[in-house]
Amino acid sequence: MKLRIGDKVRFLNEVGEGIVSRIKDAETVFVEMQDGFEIPFPIRQLVPIHTELIINKDADNIELDPEAHLTDAVYFVIEPDHEFESLINDYKIYLFNASSFNLMYSYAIKDEEYFQTLKHGEVGAYQKVLLRQVKIRFFEEYSYHKIECLLYKNTFFKSQTPIAEVLHITPHILKQSKAIKHDEFKFPVYGFLLKDEFMNQARVEKELSLIDIERLKTIKEFKSKSKTSKSSREYLKSLEKEVDLHIEELVENTSGLSNFEMLNIQLERFEKELDNALNKNMKKLIFIHGVGNGRLRQEIASILRSTQGVTFHDAPYKEYGYGATQVNIL
Repeated sequence: MKLRIGDKVRFLNEVGEGIVSRIKDAETVFVEMQDGFEIPFPIRQLVPIHTELIINKDADNIELDPEAHLTDAVYFVIEPDHEFESLINDYKIYLFNASSFNLMYSYAIKDEEYFQTLKHGEVGAYQKVLLRQVKIRFFEEYSYHKIECLLYKNTFFKSQTPIAEVLHITPHILKQSKAIKHDEFKFPVYGFLLKDEFMNQARVEKELSLIDIERLKTIKEFKSKSKTSKSSREYLKSLEKEVDLHIEELVENTSGLSNFEMLNIQLERFEKELDNALNKNMKKLIFIHGVGNGRLRQEIASILRSTQGVTFHDAPYKEYGYGATQVNIL
């Protein structure tokens, strides 16, 4: 068995676990305990705990080889849950680190004008991490995916430029793309290359400004929208509406009303506003229902699922927290 710096291990003959911090020799490694102390252990007395998939678990200690990155690459991978398109229900999104570097990563989606981080953390060399499991409509609602990574090793390494990519992925793009088979995935996957040029420090320092310029050229779609006239803004605003369903906003006095009666009042207002928006060809509604016990939110979701011509999701957390639902009218 061969261990690498950063591997999590459990002790074979006693209780406890730690992380491999240094390699002493071919038979011994230093293990860092939870209290921060390092203890040398024979490799034969350790059992690795692989929380993520190790692509090549029998590889030598790649951390000790500064040239091990010659064929490295990092991918954004989307894996359907079936090889036949008609039978696909879900898609799993992975960050696939096929490199000898550790990554500190963040994954965000573009929600209207802003990015929202969905997951961040660390992933080891030659590992993959599940970022999200979604339905196909996820790519309709959020078509821009931002991945940022810092690359490092726990020993000597050559400096690398960070990864900072924005991918445009829609159901149409996936349908037009060719899925490929890979040994690390059960079903054919869609792979988007994030990085495959691993440079030494001299090239990084020399070419950094040129890389920055090229990246700026590729994000034109995120420039501020051109100014619209006042009348245009007012027209667009008229296609959107915010509705507060808190019972205090709907009746003057709640005394004497049971929970069931208050829920019915709230649902009647919801259905009235939804019907009115559909008739007027509005584009967006925000229903503020609060968190509470979640009953009103569940009832609203149930009605929307049976309503044709609409999609819905949680309203922007930055403005409404977890207490609102956004309805988009198609």
